[in-house]
Amino acid sequence: MPNFFTENSDILFHFENLHIEDIVELTENFYEEAKEYNYAPINYIDAIENYKKIMEIVGDIAGNFIAPRATEVDEQGNTIENGKVVYAKGTQENLKQLVDAELMSVEFQRKFGGLNFPKTIYMMMLEIVSRADASLMNIFGLQDIAMTIEKFGDEEQKKQFMPGFSSGDYTGAMALTEPDAGSDLQAVNLHAYQNEEGQWFLRGVKRFITNGGGEVLLVLARSEPGTKDGRGLSMFACFGGDTVVVRRIENKLGIHGSPTCELQFNDTPAVLIGKRKLGLIKYVMDLMNSARLGVSAQALGISQAAYEEALAYAKAREQFGQPIYNIPPVTNMLIDMRVTLETNRSLYYDTCKWVDRRNKLELHIERLKNQEKNFQDETDKMKWANKVCNLLNPMTKYILTESSNKITYDALQIHGGAGYMKDFTIERLARDARITNIYEGTSQLQIVAAMGGVIKDILADHFDEKMNKTYKGTLNKLADHLKEIREIFTDCLKYIQDKNDPRFQDVAAKELVDLYSFLYVGFLVLDEAEINRRKIFIANRYITNALANARKSSEAIKNGQFSDLLHADEILQ
Repeated sequence: MPNFFTENSDILFHFENLHIEDIVELTENFYEEAKEYNYAPINYIDAIENYKKIMEIVGDIAGNFIAPRATEVDEQGNTIENGKVVYAKGTQENLKQLVDAELMSVEFQRKFGGLNFPKTIYMMMLEIVSRADASLMNIFGLQDIAMTIEKFGDEEQKKQFMPGFSSGDYTGAMALTEPDAGSDLQAVNLHAYQNEEGQWFLRGVKRFITNGGGEVLLVLARSEPGTKDGRGLSMFACFGGDTVVVRRIENKLGIHGSPTCELQFNDTPAVLIGKRKLGLIKYVMDLMNSARLGVSAQALGISQAAYEEALAYAKAREQFGQPIYNIPPVTNMLIDMRVTLETNRSLYYDTCKWVDRRNKLELHIERLKNQEKNFQDETDKMKWANKVCNLLNPMTKYILTESSNKITYDALQIHGGAGYMKDFTIERLARDARITNIYEGTSQLQIVAAMGGVIKDILADHFDEKMNKTYKGTLNKLADHLKEIREIFTDCLKYIQDKNDPRFQDVAAKELVDLYSFLYVGFLVLDEAEINRRKIFIANRYITNALANARKSSEAIKNGQFSDLLHADEILQ
């Protein structure tokens, strides 16, 4: 019986080498939680053992229950009855399994009925669930809706919403996008108004809402009459009751088990979350950062599933008297897929740890404020972690989702014509992967978001430290390759800055972000290769390919390739 946690050697490698002592310590309030809850861990070893037990349960449910139902869910999809969403039968059964295992409140504090786990562990769960059925991530992975209420709501709101999330009675959705707004959330027009008693109501339409049939909706709405930009937007929470009508479920290419809905709010009662005018500026940005991580986990899970399908098919399918697995071009494709998968996972869990570190420091600072203690050191650490997160989070989403598209398409290629038929799982995976580099911010928007940190070279000290390190044996040669990539990046950065042309900087951003990612991931896998011999092969292929691609990126930046933008109108006629 497959267990998607215990049988995945690379996930186990990362789990066993998490080294999140500082994160767990902050999560458990220096293990003071154990004094109030007898099931809370008393030390780091205790916590890790607890995480592992839960991960084994998730792996079992994903491999033996969710995955076998994925095809049926994809084919059946969701329906509307009386203006409300009805999930596919398999999705309902999957959610019941997760509810019965008490997994619907992974990050919630224990006082709200949660497991109080770090985000890194929750994201590991999302990867595993996404491998089984990517569409289920869009329901199971929306626990951040409740986390937003926990973080920014008042005590009454927490009591109103959190228990239902913890019990599994509620699922959530973030209602941001509108028909005429798209990615430009400053253009949101859904109207929020108050009656004489101060009760808030919502009126208008939202579109492309993931899990739009959720029982609790976080809604971005225009609360300030006469405004037209982001400063007039606030965040509201409401129930998806009779005044919220699901007008349609979108007929999508993939992710069929997740209902994407158009919603009509007909004077829907709501509560204001946090302060007025901060809906987009503060609360949505916080929520979107978590959403990016969730989609990255989804992309990683799809990539793992696609690789497994391709590997199994290549070993079983015989051509010219041998399994196609033995044909060098096919073998090479599989190796490339595996290297991309593992290096993406290295980047992903490193990013998760930085997000965890920032979030837990924020929570700890609030505790210190309440105790009237000095927290300057913690504030400095939190600000640095936030800078790193602002770089790594969009970079990770960009790299993992683009990779997922390539891995699934390469896996389909290995299947040949058979992969194009619905008889094989890879056809669904290729469709599911396609949305990952579009929603929660397209790859182009992620590059723009990451570019700020890249232009400032915020990881310069980190790279200097790594380049001064002496690596063992053949790893030194790979370290020299990374030093050359560092020189290429520095040279390209100076070239762009010297041009002093914002338009050129924007178009060269992809190449510059790619160069920075080669360095960051390269040093991650180099460090992994020092503790695991098998990772030497992963590091070798990744870094040597990265050097070749770095030279290519440099050539693209400096050879005038982008000068034809000045003649775009003529070219595109």
